[in-house]
Amino acid sequence: MWCSRLLSYPLSRGQCSSYRARAALAQLNHVLESELESIRGAGTWKSERIITSKQGPHIHVEGSRGEILNFCANNYLGLSSHPEVIRSGLEALEKFGAGLSSVRFICGTQNIHKNLEEKISRFHQREDAILYASCFDANAGIFEALLTPEDAVLSDELNHASIIDGIRLCKANKYRYKHMDMQDLEAKLQDAQKHRLRLVATDGAFSMDGDIAPLKEVCSLAQKYQALVFIDECHATGFLGPNGRGTDELLGVMDQVDIVNSTLGKALGGAAGGYTTGPKALIDLLRQRSRPYLFSNSLPPAVVGCASKALDLLMESNAIAQSMVAKTRRFRSKMAAAGFSISGNDHPICPVMLGEAQLASVMADDMLERGIYVIGFSYPVVPKGKARIRVQISAVHSEDDIDRCVEAFTEVGRKHGALP
Repeated sequence: MWCSRLLSYPLSRGQCSSYRARAALAQLNHVLESELESIRGAGTWKSERIITSKQGPHIHVEGSRGEILNFCANNYLGLSSHPEVIRSGLEALEKFGAGLSSVRFICGTQNIHKNLEEKISRFHQREDAILYASCFDANAGIFEALLTPEDAVLSDELNHASIIDGIRLCKANKYRYKHMDMQDLEAKLQDAQKHRLRLVATDGAFSMDGDIAPLKEVCSLAQKYQALVFIDECHATGFLGPNGRGTDELLGVMDQVDIVNSTLGKALGGAAGGYTTGPKALIDLLRQRSRPYLFSNSLPPAVVGCASKALDLLMESNAIAQSMVAKTRRFRSKMAAAGFSISGNDHPICPVMLGEAQLASVMADDMLERGIYVIGFSYPVVPKGKARIRVQISAVHSEDDIDRCVEAFTEVGRKHGALP
């Protein structure tokens, strides 16, 4: 047998099969190690720090002494560890169990799921809503179910990876327009007039740059060319707009945006889950055809309970959401005065632009030594040459927390030559 000849001693058929399997695995390991080494060599290796406490503005990190200030969580409203949110999750766990062990259409729908969907649609002032395990799943499930080869989807080039992946799954004609470039979008819409449906898809707030989509202009073009508008509101729901309903409320176009996808895993309790909200007929179709919905287990009751309470708190008062504005401006203005370049505008995502991946990585490590938890972002998460440390402001950060963060950035920036 060929493997016996290679090894210069005889092998049984079973031994030969085992050898071939080991050889294939060895080849795979060689390919993987080479790829991993290239990531390390490029300075883009992503390590996972281990948190040993609840999520919040002050946390404990394995290997670090004392309390650490956390400035990189999506915990925009500070509800991840809010006592009422936790209590609601525990009550749901106790009453409805750990999980459903089923997808929704078999035996996985409880009254709390329907109640949360109704609450989401009421919050966004839409007709209906549908829950997913994550917003990544919501984005993976909508385009394929909605669009056919007769249709067209027009996507901002810097849309989140989940939107990009969701669009890849559908058979619609695909157009990509330059980031927030309305002239390019209009040209693409003109070309797409030959298709049945036209859907413009954009993030409401872009998570890597902290900039906000020009929804007024997007909606105006959509009306002119009879297109639908879809927005992903993961980094807007709960804190943008007078009542925290998102970028469409902030920019006064709630009645012109047709479909909203968002998450329960950031401002709304921070646990997990996502959703689509929009026309009832669309939601009905997604329940019949959206693959991530049909083939994924229902959201666990504890997650549903936490998210439901977070929405209650938000709808009772907009005070928490409004407190974000002054704190965001404080951080941005102080960092700019120190000499840093901060991307975006008036969003609590405040990317400190550094350029080099290794600089972002070592500065983030030095920040942790000074008691500030931030993370460097580099390729492939952001384009090459545009590495940054993404700072995120939370409603539960104090002014002292923000000032301490700026002071640490200034010290570390001077140490590594990012500041004069």
